[in-house]
Amino acid sequence: MAEQRLVTRTQFPASAESLKPRLKKALIFRLEGNIQESLELFQTCAVLSPQSADNLKQVARSLFLLGKHKAATEVYNEAAKLNQKDWEICHNLGVCYIYLKQLDKAQDQLHNALHLNRHDLTYIMLGKIHLLEGDLDKAIEIYKKAVEFSPENTELLTTLGLLYLQLGIYQKAFEHLGNALTYDPTNYKAILAAGSMMQTHGDFDVALTKYRVVACAVPESPPLWNNIGMCFFGKKKYVAAISCLKRANYLAPFDWKILYNLGLVHLTMQQYASAFHFLSAAINFQPKMGELYMLLAVALTNLEDTENARRAYTEAVRLDKCNPLVNLNYAVLLYNQGEERGALAQYQEMEKKVNLLKDSSSLEFDPEMVEMAQKLGAALQVGEALVWTKPVKDPKSKQRTTSTSKAASFQQPLGSNQALGQAMSSAAAYRKLPSGAGGTSQLTRPPSLPLEPEPTVEAQPTEASAQIREK
Repeated sequence: MAEQRLVTRTQFPASAESLKPRLKKALIFRLEGNIQESLELFQTCAVLSPQSADNLKQVARSLFLLGKHKAATEVYNEAAKLNQKDWEICHNLGVCYIYLKQLDKAQDQLHNALHLNRHDLTYIMLGKIHLLEGDLDKAIEIYKKAVEFSPENTELLTTLGLLYLQLGIYQKAFEHLGNALTYDPTNYKAILAAGSMMQTHGDFDVALTKYRVVACAVPESPPLWNNIGMCFFGKKKYVAAISCLKRANYLAPFDWKILYNLGLVHLTMQQYASAFHFLSAAINFQPKMGELYMLLAVALTNLEDTENARRAYTEAVRLDKCNPLVNLNYAVLLYNQGEERGALAQYQEMEKKVNLLKDSSSLEFDPEMVEMAQKLGAALQVGEALVWTKPVKDPKSKQRTTSTSKAASFQQPLGSNQALGQAMSSAAAYRKLPSGAGGTSQLTRPPSLPLEPEPTVEAQPTEASAQIREK
């Protein structure tokens, strides 16, 4: 009898009605977080009803939640054989392939899903693939199509605005962020991005007003406190800036942009040991950014560690192929050490970078950088003593050199969803350090930091302008 019962079950699968209690129990297990128990029940249902694509989808979903993405793709593929016109199967297959880092297969499946049925979520995942590949243009095209399909989706509008912001297309960024706030005035990501734009253009008070609204929604947001700190930095309230940045660092100790900003503020306050500490930490997380090594070299120079300062400058020159200030600062150090031949080589390299930048963009160089470069050029040609600082009242004030300017931010954008999700994670405003003891400080346009990729959105260190001491 037992053998006959088994044959009967194979020939006549269990009906949907008889499986309902088990399916309900499995769903309850999943909602309660008991994923393994739910998987076992769904597998039982799939065995009892092998021609049901829905049961296989539930099995694959539980496998996905357990992190077994490869097994999930196999089950989804089996389900696709039973139902080839289910957009959900194609979409979930695409998501699984993303986790398996098979981005080409993921794109194919997501495009199939869009062909069967257009959904916001599919557009979002497809856009994230392009962000993971670092292709901002394709990501923008996808999000534009998504906004046309769903013009009131605030997540799509905010993400598209942030992408335009990353590319420096402020008009379109403001337009899409404004639309997002029209539909959802409490959208903290859009508010944070809008505040960052205002901060970028030097309107610190208005930006702080925006950030107050965000603080009510997400009081423990690292990007928020980073941006607030850099607003205070732009307003020359350095103690408040350090306090806010330290809070941001406490909330996100591995965010190199926050460490970068802390190092910059401490350099501004001539606290070189603290600057060295934070810049060294930033380099540990972002070892391929030449500008960090340059600022570290400035701190080491003021700590009278010339040997290590030269090593830092050498590494900065090796990594940074665009920023002429790296070569200019290195040339200043070499000139002050009496190595005119080395200084001349760095000066010539700086000229090459400047010419390339002039040809490729309409970038305006910082006047202070130009002035320093002209003085150094004259000194190297005629061998006369060089006055590096403007006249100041204090005759004992130490000499300074330009360390960063508008041309200093040529870093690669962090193009990934994560970068987008953490809207404007570290929009920084950089300032020129005083030109002499007791000298006044001149502000430059604070830049907006790149977004940091996460499965949503993320921001980037920016244009920097600081005048640092050189002995």
